[in-house]
Amino acid sequence: MFKIVSKKELNEAVTMLEIEAPFVAKKAKAGQFIIFRVDEYSERVPLTIADYDREKGTVTIIFQKVGLSTKLLGEKKEGESIADFVGPLGVATDYENFKKVAVIGGGVGCAIAYPQAKALHQMGVEVDVIVGFRNKDIVILEEEMKAVSTNYYLTTDDGSYGEKGFVTDKLKSLIEAGNHYDAVIAIGPIPMMKFVSIATKPYGIKTIVSLNPIMIDGTGMCGGCRVTVGGKIKFACVDGPDFDGHEVDFDELMNRNSIYKEREAEEAQTHICRLTGEKR
Repeated sequence: MFKIVSKKELNEAVTMLEIEAPFVAKKAKAGQFIIFRVDEYSERVPLTIADYDREKGTVTIIFQKVGLSTKLLGEKKEGESIADFVGPLGVATDYENFKKVAVIGGGVGCAIAYPQAKALHQMGVEVDVIVGFRNKDIVILEEEMKAVSTNYYLTTDDGSYGEKGFVTDKLKSLIEAGNHYDAVIAIGPIPMMKFVSIATKPYGIKTIVSLNPIMIDGTGMCGGCRVTVGGKIKFACVDGPDFDGHEVDFDELMNRNSIYKEREAEEAQTHICRLTGEKR
């Protein structure tokens, strides 16, 4: 069992939990993920590691309460425990010899962008952080992001906070203003990552995206998380989750991720455990 050390509601839909998991914390790196189960009857759900503390032996996760499992996890209180917390999984981000990087986070994707910016900042890299949200009410991790960035830019779709517009607009303006980035790291909704990759391609800027396809076991056995990168099949759980944004087939990824949306909505309302007959 894995104890919940602290809990914080970042907005109405997004929760941050600090989980006691010393063996995971000991090896965790930016870009990797974990798979949790709330209890022995629950489904496996992957979440990117938002932060970790090796001394305390804790790992921080941030998630949006959208499906049955994340809603059940969100109902847990400090001091309670969850059944499984497996990791770190996936390949850690390779930062090469970057000197200046733009880290872009969209919505709850900022939870994944944050450890990237933090790792780069600790390495002495100049980090421009660009984050985007629909409106002011759902902004998360503002102070945390500011603390690990050289320059911090916040955009909202409706202009209710920060600059009005999209992260791609801000990125383009920074590039056109003469900023020379060794790499752009973009994490968030698939369309956002797609258009960031399109924006950087003419400039030849290395673009890293973190993909979130359907995933089951996290070990490359099931093949559920397959994505097409550079015309070849890759598995996000063992080959990623980071990939070259200029080579990802984003349209295929969007189609695959939408396959079970109707079924997921139905299950959230009517799910009955086949083992116990209990309605969840």
